[in-house]
Amino acid sequence: MGNFKKIAIIGGGITGLTTAFYLQKLKREQNLPIEITLFEKNDVLGGKINTLYKDGFIIERGPDSYLSRKEAMTKLIEEVGLEDDLVRNETGQAYILNNKTLHPIPEGAVMGIPTKMSPFVTTALFSPIGKARAAFDLIKPRSTNKEDQSLGDFFRYRLGDEVVENLIEPLLSGIYAGDIDKLSLMATFPQFYQVEQKYRSLILGMKSTTPKAEKGKKKQGIFLTLKKGLYSLVQEIEKQLTDVEIVKKIKIEKISRDVQGYYIESEDGQSSYYDSIVMTTPHFITAKLLNDSSVFSEVSVPTTSVANVALAYPRSAVSLDKEGTGFVVSRNEKDVRITACTWTYRKWPHTTKEDYVLLRCYVGRPDDQQIVDKSDEEIISVVRKDLEKTMGVSAEPEFTVVTRWKQAMQQYEVGHLKKREQLEKELIEKFPGLYIAGASYDGVGLPDCIRQGEAIVGNVIEYIKEDK
Repeated sequence: MGNFKKIAIIGGGITGLTTAFYLQKLKREQNLPIEITLFEKNDVLGGKINTLYKDGFIIERGPDSYLSRKEAMTKLIEEVGLEDDLVRNETGQAYILNNKTLHPIPEGAVMGIPTKMSPFVTTALFSPIGKARAAFDLIKPRSTNKEDQSLGDFFRYRLGDEVVENLIEPLLSGIYAGDIDKLSLMATFPQFYQVEQKYRSLILGMKSTTPKAEKGKKKQGIFLTLKKGLYSLVQEIEKQLTDVEIVKKIKIEKISRDVQGYYIESEDGQSSYYDSIVMTTPHFITAKLLNDSSVFSEVSVPTTSVANVALAYPRSAVSLDKEGTGFVVSRNEKDVRITACTWTYRKWPHTTKEDYVLLRCYVGRPDDQQIVDKSDEEIISVVRKDLEKTMGVSAEPEFTVVTRWKQAMQQYEVGHLKKREQLEKELIEKFPGLYIAGASYDGVGLPDCIRQGEAIVGNVIEYIKEDK
């Protein structure tokens, strides 16, 4: 490979950290002559991973866990030696707030799709007409739409408006914080389309493909986190990146290409040369940094903003007459502005001091973005009013923590996969040696970002090994 090759990673979120970690690993295993630099504009790494340790509580200000079946994150946790800290969530009933009532999510619902008919027939969440319309899925022909379509269009065709708006949409909005009638089916949940195409009926298909619970066996939680908070993973990776130069608190103004490689210009006027670059920044920032690329500016990945509020109470101040782990809010519940409330002290008992209650509420629907820009006091006031309406909690919390994530929730709208393909072609043709990864492109969850970061490493190494 000749002289040392310089690789830059832009962005110190989980995608960038993963890329750096696996690049360093390959460097050591193959004795590669490479130098790795990680740039982060903030003074801490981790991106959306942000754990607050306060008064004996562990409060996640960003994501609080990940799906255990997505193994890329568990693998990374094991690689850095934190597998003994893994904690699985406590299971319990989850609810939907609709018509001022907390309705249990019907047993057997998979992302809102019924796999058991009896709980759907008996629930008060849907009207008799809504239930009858959902049952049409059993006889309706499979979708003939071979192009991408919105999640809303797909699920409405199969199950009708009521099931979509009172169950599926609030569950999915917890993941994407977006408009179900704009989000791409093929970029978010292609497996539902594949099940429908194979079995014709979505209900029958999900029933056939969902593993049956073993009788007498305690239901196991499907989420994992770390007992010291997810930020402990960030800290451990940073500690182990001894062969990586980490540059924090630096704002990059521009990335330009010459015949050999790339120049990174920072706001203080410094310019540094690199043979290869991995961009893990949100798409709108990547497009701005590569401002001479028409395709990057033409292809958009929209974003939405959200905020969350953690509230701590003495156990005596919160009287919950329902067992469970929290609720999401139907889009038809017009009198409530929160989108969900996690009963964190029940779902993740290790996070909460004994004899206390920890709740986490979310705001920022697609049609209520302005709330994210309100003051802490205004957001807390909205949340407390909604908690009083929904749970009867009127006491003053011992403390509250407000966190805003502005332009942080990437929206994979209809046609996203074609946009992604277009970007890939543009990169190969005009930006050889520059790679994109992260929540803007191929999955928004932590394991998806980790998977992308690990996968890009092979491309980078293959590129820099070529004689240029």
